[in-house]
Amino acid sequence: MAGNLQGFDAKTVEPGGFDVLPAGEYDVCIVGSTMKPTARGDGKYLELELQVLNGPHQNARLWDRLNLVNPNQKAVTIAQGTLSAICRAVGVLTPQDSSDLHNKPLRCRVIVRKSEEYGDGNEVKRYMPRNAGPGTQAQQAGGSPWPASTQDASPAYQETARQADNVF
Repeated sequence: MAGNLQGFDAKTVEPGGFDVLPAGEYDVCIVGSTMKPTARGDGKYLELELQVLNGPHQNARLWDRLNLVNPNQKAVTIAQGTLSAICRAVGVLTPQDSSDLHNKPLRCRVIVRKSEEYGDGNEVKRYMPRNAGPGTQAQQAGGSPWPASTQDASPAYQETARQADNVF
């Protein structure tokens, strides 16, 4: 089924796209997640949409895919390890649904993946608690990586939290 585009005029709107973020660490939150079938149809992956919370790239979006159901056990093990890192970073160790991980601040390390075929893109390589510095292993030391309150005072986080409160 086709969508009705009556009234749209491309001459009045600048073409859009996604800019590649520079490699580095970013404060983010998960703002969307969807379980999708793999291209082969023999598995499923969890697609995560991340939003940068602050800095010069505030509100930029990143995506990650976790192959949680796959005939390749190595892919599943990697995905489960990544999901564990996300859960620990946001303080939700036994999520019942991927939405339990939404709108909670965490930090991620991003690289630029070079591709002549598809164009350069970002890849998330690591997730960690937002307040942990580089190389910090606060959880392994037995302490919580979170302050007493996990509420963030940054305007981007407050706006994201406000938007989340309005979702039904």
